Amino acid sequence: MNRLYDSMEPRVVDDDMLKVAVGEQGPQEEAGQLAKQEGILFKDVLSLQLDFQNILRIDNLWQFENLQKLQLNNNIIERIEGLENLTQLVWLDLSFNNIEAIEGLDTLVNLEDLSLFNNRISKIDSLDALVKLQVLSLGNNQISNIMNLIYLRRFKDLRTLSLTGNPVAEAEDYKMFIHAYLPDLVYLDFRRIDDHVKELAQMKYQYSIDELKHREYVIQARLEEEQAKQQELEEHKMAFIKHLNGTFLFDSLYAEDMEGNKLSYLPGVVELLEAYKDKFVIICVNIFEYGLKQQEKRKTELNTFNECVQEAIKENQEQGKLKIARFEEKHLLSLSAIREESKLPNIEKKIVECSEDITELFNELMTLEMQLVEQLEETINMFERNIIDLVGLFVENVQSLMAQCRDLENHHNEKLLEISINVLEKILKGELEEDLPDAVRALFVDKDTIVNAVGASHDIHLLKIDNREDELVTGINSWCTQLVDKIHKDEIMRNRKRVKEINQYIDHMQTELDNLEFGDMID
Repeated sequence: MNRLYDSMEPRVVDDDMLKVAVGEQGPQEEAGQLAKQEGILFKDVLSLQLDFQNILRIDNLWQFENLQKLQLNNNIIERIEGLENLTQLVWLDLSFNNIEAIEGLDTLVNLEDLSLFNNRISKIDSLDALVKLQVLSLGNNQISNIMNLIYLRRFKDLRTLSLTGNPVAEAEDYKMFIHAYLPDLVYLDFRRIDDHVKELAQMKYQYSIDELKHREYVIQARLEEEQAKQQELEEHKMAFIKHLNGTFLFDSLYAEDMEGNKLSYLPGVVELLEAYKDKFVIICVNIFEYGLKQQEKRKTELNTFNECVQEAIKENQEQGKLKIARFEEKHLLSLSAIREESKLPNIEKKIVECSEDITELFNELMTLEMQLVEQLEETINMFERNIIDLVGLFVENVQSLMAQCRDLENHHNEKLLEISINVLEKILKGELEEDLPDAVRALFVDKDTIVNAVGASHDIHLLKIDNREDELVTGINSWCTQLVDKIHKDEIMRNRKRVKEINQYIDHMQTELDNLEFGDMID
């Protein structure tokens, strides 16, 4: 089916091939010669043509991070791979190769035009990530299952499809099926779809399509519900109160508590457990609701801080731009005056004055930056105090509520021990009327055994409560520390970047002045 280049050895995409291709396809005029001398950065390349190269395997394309168009047609490629970093790719041609399966496209979320014409593909799948796909060419492959075409319904922007040359295209109802199931298509196999034919097709398959739409609706509803739950869970995690809005923590107390589960068979323990659970869950829900409110306060504090910072930076930048604009207006006049001056002493004097203006601008811009640094430092310190206070208050109140959980556990333990001792006494006297499972009766050998069993259950419960409290406290303290550290580091980086910008601008102005040619104008 595919063309093989027997006169050449199979090749892998390597640096030498890429350099040649980029050089040949780059600008050929003066700019092109300069690029060849200085070297072309692969990350700046937007289009790359690697057709008819006898390429067997795709590799070494990771540097082309801004590539938008890639031609790999007419090679002997067997697998789609090595494209992970080409996230800006819009157009990809892999036609006339030996590809058997669609794969390796999961990161190409911006791809609009994909050609896999004349390969060995038998199934359409693994295109889910291509949400912007508009043109898909799959002609001259081995696709035979017409139901496989329903997969393409998920691509809402797909307007052009080519399947000619596949076994499926020989089916009697091939075109009518596609017109019905892919109603948004405009072109099929290089021909515009007639609206009247499309209507007839939809009427013919109406019942099947209605059923399919219902199934799609149900699946979509479930997906959205699951996504909403996941998003909500993520929000709870960010608030450090994950799984505290129900029975999760209480249930976890008994998940690994073999002795506690055995003791639940004792008379009166079920009622004791229910009362314990109700009160315990109420405290957990209180922590959860309090946590949500505190999260909103932290968000508000952070948003207010960011707004203040951006406002201060913007105001400072405006002042800087105004000073630069005034300087440049005066600077241009000064340069013109220098060029027009014919006497050397006057020229030298004007150059000195111009240089002093540059120095003055430097001092003004640096003064502005120092003022901003002081302003932002004060703002950051205030935010740091506020956020630490909020976190501290949250931790203090959560620890108080967790202490109530431990109190409930201690109270429950005392009652459970009391019931267990009473049962032991009845067993020893032969007065116990209730039947107990053998595993439970095995605990009631003597007082030490039953006390140890109750104590082991109690220890597990306290450990679970302590661990959840530690997880919450550690989590929010770590978040606070990292946030404050990042804010300080970001400000340091901003300041360094701004100082560098000022120095580069001033150096450019001074260099321009130093290189001013005026010798030919002197008498």
